[in-house]
Amino acid sequence: MATRCGACENTSTLHEPVEAITQYASPELISAIAYEGHDPGADPAWAVSGAASREEYSTWCRHSCGMACLRMVLIHRDGDAPPLLELLHGVRKAGGYVEQPDGSVKGLIYAPFVEYVRDTHRLDARVRTDLDTTALLQELNQGRMVLASVHKEIRRPDRPAPGRGGHLVLVIGHHGGMVHFRNPSGHRPDAVSATLPAERFGEFFAGRGVIVDPARQ
Repeated sequence: MATRCGACENTSTLHEPVEAITQYASPELISAIAYEGHDPGADPAWAVSGAASREEYSTWCRHSCGMACLRMVLIHRDGDAPPLLELLHGVRKAGGYVEQPDGSVKGLIYAPFVEYVRDTHRLDARVRTDLDTTALLQELNQGRMVLASVHKEIRRPDRPAPGRGGHLVLVIGHHGGMVHFRNPSGHRPDAVSATLPAERFGEFFAGRGVIVDPARQ
């Protein structure tokens, strides 16, 4: 998906400031959660997520990357947003998450998520499954943001991309050929508020996501 866009490199559009929000209550624990087997349910700050219990937080925090992205968009637009788990259960009720008989969770499912954010938060949103990096930059040029499906190891871009998709980041704009994004599972501050060359971003990008226009209600 790493299509070069020479025309887009000469343009720039960037939403700032966008508060960086992680899907885990304590950002400083993300490295241990991701790479050392640390139990996310042991997070002492779990209650800030809006979960009713530590067990509820432990069940859902790994599935909350899209909700962290949504919180960032809403705070950018409105100055405030519901807690992470309140958003997640709203999307869950709309069909955006489906619990499987084996206990696993299917989601985030884009179509019901888009319906939820339109109806509940008056956020203009739509699904795109045909995005290359050129189309991504063109969407950003229209003042939009993109919840983009990338491989979770985008947080360590110095290593070869092991695949594409499976995790959502919020792309907030581009400047000088660099894609600017917020990663809800970034393990360091520079991985949460991150930038990558467009072509390198494309190596992790699955070519699908949700386009949102934070200017419209």
